[in-house]
Amino acid sequence: MAFEFITKLPIPEQIRNEYPVPEAVAANKAKRDEMIRKVFTGESDKFLVIVGPCSADNEDAVCDYVNRLARIQEKVSDRLILIPRVYTNKPRTTGEGYKGIVHQPDPEKKPDLLAGLVAMRKMHIRVMEETGLTAADEMLYPENWQYLKDILSYVAVGARSVENQQHRLVVSGIDIPAGMKNPTSGDLEVMLNSVVAAQGKHMFIYRNWEVKTDGNPLSHTILRGAVNKHGNAIPNYHYEDLQLLLEKYNERDLANQAAIIDTNHSNSNKQYDQQIRIAKEVLHSRKVSPDIAQLVKGLMIESYIEPGCQKIGTGNHVYGKSITDPCLGWSETEQLIYTIAETC
Repeated sequence: MAFEFITKLPIPEQIRNEYPVPEAVAANKAKRDEMIRKVFTGESDKFLVIVGPCSADNEDAVCDYVNRLARIQEKVSDRLILIPRVYTNKPRTTGEGYKGIVHQPDPEKKPDLLAGLVAMRKMHIRVMEETGLTAADEMLYPENWQYLKDILSYVAVGARSVENQQHRLVVSGIDIPAGMKNPTSGDLEVMLNSVVAAQGKHMFIYRNWEVKTDGNPLSHTILRGAVNKHGNAIPNYHYEDLQLLLEKYNERDLANQAAIIDTNHSNSNKQYDQQIRIAKEVLHSRKVSPDIAQLVKGLMIESYIEPGCQKIGTGNHVYGKSITDPCLGWSETEQLIYTIAETC
């Protein structure tokens, strides 16, 4: 038998009812969502910094990290909106390795998806309660959106998912900004087609229902670099790349034109310390060109408490250090955020 059906998972409404968002937290989220929406519509000139661990592997360390971000947010609130990365689903190129807390609440133990769904929701709610910040997560599984629809303020669709029809159509039915990354090939047409699809209205099958969506005008592009046929990283954050993206946008009739620049992944060739230089170059491009300044709404930065990364399975984890891709450390992150605030 190709499939072994292990456990029937609760429907999203059951999980949401069991772990509800407190009223005061929901009210704060609504305010944050409106602030973020205005950045994408051009009503606000604040700059977004979507920053945090490659994967949210440990609730205590993640909450510690976001509490630090919250203290900085108070100091830069006139210029920046900080959106913590609380990524609970981790795509894997070969399907091997740690797939996120939704798969393994404890990275050292076997997968438990029921416990993972609960852990995912509890961590996001704790972040909101303790810090007042609302988070970003990746839409690895479109069906999981319903478990988090009352929690997230930002969604990213990854380079390996962006061509998928179901991801595009589900994004068309959500009411928060959704970033569509360029595929690993770097093809801008594929990325922009995904934005066209996400901004459009659709009817399709979702969680055994026939559903209709109104389109998501807040869907936009994320440039994350590419990989050529030889496996070499090709960055796409330079001034010329941003101008090209702007030209491609202008060829299409879209509700809004916006981009986020991912400073890691193939843009940095996973050299995490290069994120500082890349961020500064993007900010310089915005200074040089008013059109690019209007296009680029923010940066995506991979950062944790400790720099670099570590392997799981050793039983000797360093607190606050990534177990997936290497991340910028806290002290460098803090200084970078202040630099971004001063430059914007």
